[in-house]
Amino acid sequence: MVLPMRLSALAATLVTFLIAGTLAFVASAYSVSMIEDSSEIGVRDALDSRGMTWAEVEADGLQVMLTGQAQSEAVRFEALTAAGTVVDSARVIDKMDVEATADLAPPRFSVELLRNDDGLSIIGLIPTETGRDNLLERVNGISGVETVSELVETAAHPAPDGWRDAIAFGLRALETLPRSKVSVEAGYVAIRAIAESAADRERFEEDLQRATPADLSVIIDIAAPRPVITPFTLRFVKNNQNVRFDACSADTEGTGQQIVAAARTAGLAGDYRCKVGLGNPSRNWGRAVEQAIAAVDDLGGGTVTFSDADITLIALEGTDQALFDRVVGELENDLPEVFALQAKLPIAQDPSQGPPEFTATRSPEGLVQLRGRLSDENLRTLVDSYARAAFGSDSVHTAARIVPDLPRAWPLRVLTGLEALAQLDNGAVTVTPETLRIQGSTGNPEASTNIASLLADKLGGAEDFDIRVRYVEALDPVAATPTADECEIEIAGILKTSKISFEPGSATIDSSALGTMDDIAEILKQCGGIKLEIQGHTDSQGREIMNLELSQARAQSVLNELRARRVLTSTFSAKGYGETQPIADNDTEEGREANRRIEFRLIRPKPTAVDTETTLESLTQSGDTGTPNMGASANDETEGNTEVEQD
Repeated sequence: MVLPMRLSALAATLVTFLIAGTLAFVASAYSVSMIEDSSEIGVRDALDSRGMTWAEVEADGLQVMLTGQAQSEAVRFEALTAAGTVVDSARVIDKMDVEATADLAPPRFSVELLRNDDGLSIIGLIPTETGRDNLLERVNGISGVETVSELVETAAHPAPDGWRDAIAFGLRALETLPRSKVSVEAGYVAIRAIAESAADRERFEEDLQRATPADLSVIIDIAAPRPVITPFTLRFVKNNQNVRFDACSADTEGTGQQIVAAARTAGLAGDYRCKVGLGNPSRNWGRAVEQAIAAVDDLGGGTVTFSDADITLIALEGTDQALFDRVVGELENDLPEVFALQAKLPIAQDPSQGPPEFTATRSPEGLVQLRGRLSDENLRTLVDSYARAAFGSDSVHTAARIVPDLPRAWPLRVLTGLEALAQLDNGAVTVTPETLRIQGSTGNPEASTNIASLLADKLGGAEDFDIRVRYVEALDPVAATPTADECEIEIAGILKTSKISFEPGSATIDSSALGTMDDIAEILKQCGGIKLEIQGHTDSQGREIMNLELSQARAQSVLNELRARRVLTSTFSAKGYGETQPIADNDTEEGREANRRIEFRLIRPKPTAVDTETTLESLTQSGDTGTPNMGASANDETEGNTEVEQD
């Protein structure tokens, strides 16, 4: 009885322990689940609040596992830090990936070259293969450069397309221009410079344009200083025939516009622009001119001439004396200081008494005739010698007669008139004791201003002279230069009646086509430095590679023939296209003959957008190393072309 009772008590104890253990296990499991849920939710909220929705969170007991793909190492570290603010960092398990880093983009290679009287500076980033030492050696070798400041870095990346041509051309420009700023990028060069004169500017621009590689985009901005005008001359005329300027000088564009506006009020018609230069005798030049022009208008006509600060006003013959006195008096009182006025009211002449007169005429063919009165034999010899020196010995015919008692200033007036006539392509000069009249045509747009300055300087501002010079564009050697399109049209006109033929299967131009080459050469000599590609084309007969070689050889033969005729061909190129660009059906003889051809194709660069904020003033500051924002563009061909038939 005792044993069963003991077993029953032991069983009860075991059941009690079993129940307690089960309850403890259930409680602990529930606690772990609560901890996992709270940790996972807390870390999730922390990541979401920082915008890291890409990260996945999974709790495993006390550990919190992070997965997903971070954009960078910095983002991955930020995610770990955010999780560590919720749970112990030791409990955070990092299983996140990081996106693969893309290859680093190549750097933007560019160089700024600045040259002035203080020396030369260079700053920029260049490819390692260009060679910093090689670049500095080239820069140090420029003639006239004694001091070189450099801040050049290199990068071990391949040189981009167009870099080698750009840096070579930029250094050439730097050698040519003693005061310049050259900006170089791959395929692009911007040149800003100051020339000593307008002639130097034109020469620099022409040299650089001829040397520009075909695939390089170049911007050339060369400024020339304003010319010194001496004497500072202005001449305004209002008469029964017209209202005009014989010469107009201004110190600024604004002053020029002010003067022209006053002339328009007095009756000037059409567009006119005063020559802007240095040498004005007073900052009140514009106001003085404006007042003098208004005075001429009040008088009803006349002439006013400025030679520096000396002013000569000549009224029209027959002007009322009282009106003349009033207007002249008001003008004298109103003129700014420095200016001195001399006014004249001409006395009517007896028409039956002809004044002494000397005339010289120059025909369009260049023949000069001298007629009228000279004071003595010595003056006639002097005038004849001067004319032959100015116009050519075989072009002068002297028929002047000796008349004593001419005015003392007669020799000076005659010689000055001939000097003025020499500035015209054709015209006449008439000298009388009261006036000197010159009229004619010229291809120089500055001729009228130059003649007015000459007469005012030699004869004095108080003398009366009449200038009627007409500018003719056809006589202007610059304006008369045909455009590239006009050259193309002229060549096309020649090719309508003649053709270039080659010996069969050869690149030798047939003798019958040499006359055509002569005509084309004469046109191209007048066209300047146009960019021209001479293209060779063939039909499809024969092997393709042989056709390509033949077309190249024929295009080169045409280029060589132009060179032999002294055509400047530095901007020309020859290229063969073989049978790749037919213009007719190769299945017929007529089509094949059309495809065997040479084309002259004009090539022009596309416009390039340039940052125009960089000023020329920076060229005089050796410390200027700013880099402007440059654009780039590539060259492209024009649509038009001229074809030359060939056999």
